[in-house]
Amino acid sequence: MRRAALRLCALGKGQLTPGRGLTQGPQNLKKQGIFHIHEACSSIHVNHVRDKLREIVGASTNWRDHVKAMEERKLLHSFLAKSQDGLPPRRMKDSYIEVLLPLGSEPELREKYLTVQNTVRFGRILEDLDSLGVLICYMHNKIHSAKMSPLSIVTALVDKIDMCKKSLSPEQDIKFSGHVSWVGKTSMEVKMQMFQLHGDEFCPVLDATFVMVARDSENKGPAFVNPLIPESPEEEELFRQGELNKGRRIAFSSTSLLKMAPSAEERTTIHEMFLSTLDPKTISFRSRVLPSNAVWMENSKLKSLEICHPQERNIFNRIFGGFLMRKAYELAWATACSFGGSRPFVVAVDDIMFQKPVEVGSLLFLSSQVCFTQNNYIQVRVHSEVASLQEKQHTTTNVFHFTFMSEKEVPLVFPKTYGESMLYLDGQRHFNSMSGPATLKKDYLVEP
Repeated sequence: MRRAALRLCALGKGQLTPGRGLTQGPQNLKKQGIFHIHEACSSIHVNHVRDKLREIVGASTNWRDHVKAMEERKLLHSFLAKSQDGLPPRRMKDSYIEVLLPLGSEPELREKYLTVQNTVRFGRILEDLDSLGVLICYMHNKIHSAKMSPLSIVTALVDKIDMCKKSLSPEQDIKFSGHVSWVGKTSMEVKMQMFQLHGDEFCPVLDATFVMVARDSENKGPAFVNPLIPESPEEEELFRQGELNKGRRIAFSSTSLLKMAPSAEERTTIHEMFLSTLDPKTISFRSRVLPSNAVWMENSKLKSLEICHPQERNIFNRIFGGFLMRKAYELAWATACSFGGSRPFVVAVDDIMFQKPVEVGSLLFLSSQVCFTQNNYIQVRVHSEVASLQEKQHTTTNVFHFTFMSEKEVPLVFPKTYGESMLYLDGQRHFNSMSGPATLKKDYLVEP
């Protein structure tokens, strides 16, 4: 179903690359005038990309003015297309962007991205990818006659992020690139890559696929996006893959354990696990004992609470999706570290669905749990829910799936209840979506 999460990235192989249809010749960063990820203060914002987004949307940088700024966006309704047929088609190269994270040439940035092990914080990379994906979609839907875009583009899904076997040094520049690779009526798929400088060459680090949706100027209903026309066989293959990805997501959703019973093979797996935990001395269904080198799933949890301050808001004055991903990832990493007893390394990020926006001022509850293990692998699920300061009712906003690899073999995790058994099977499905195993190397250093 999925390609190997630790496969060599397509860009590393020279397949389906922006350089083979979107850009030509060697990539000279200085000549291309790319945006720079830069930080002027200790906040989490990616200034040049985020500032460009504010300029496109007309969002206020002052929290006190955010209501007024959103009211002004109502005037942009007249620029919205009545149908997709009325929008000019765009090419993949129209949305192609490169962004530089100058960790090597601007050492003052390193503190924000630095781990205690002197590696790069992957949670920060997730934030940067989220901002870049939104900006790419605005470039695809750019209206030259309007100063501000009438669209509200938001992240709907992180389909997958696959890691390559490349070290992430906090002392070498990082480059992001990406473009729109598939378009529906109101949604877009964005392909992004990340590279790090090694000598004179940028080497691939990760491949990411995000799905974005377009909403009207007030973010209240869907809006049409410009169609996409592939211009080469490579681009046609990318577009075809986008169609296949859409079908796969629909099929995966239709077989969700929330909708359908487990398969016969999965039921057998759970039953055999249950039988292996019965106490042979009592021969009773109620007496449960753990097999050797195993942990009850209920004992693999970690939780956290965040108060959602205005500092973490996006251009639409909701909590920034990248911030949610960073917090979920860091909790998942801590869970995998605590469970495995050694430093874990991220292998893949899978199917992050943004089900509901998080309002500024909300209480954000994150619950992380190991739901499947195999050899050195740890599958972690993070459930995100919010509650307002006035109400006690909790609402699910996101579910995150992370695959980690530990430096040593980890214990098996065993469910006790039927609900935990479903979590186990769901984790197993996400883990099995990788088409091949990964090999941990000493230079593979991607941490929180």
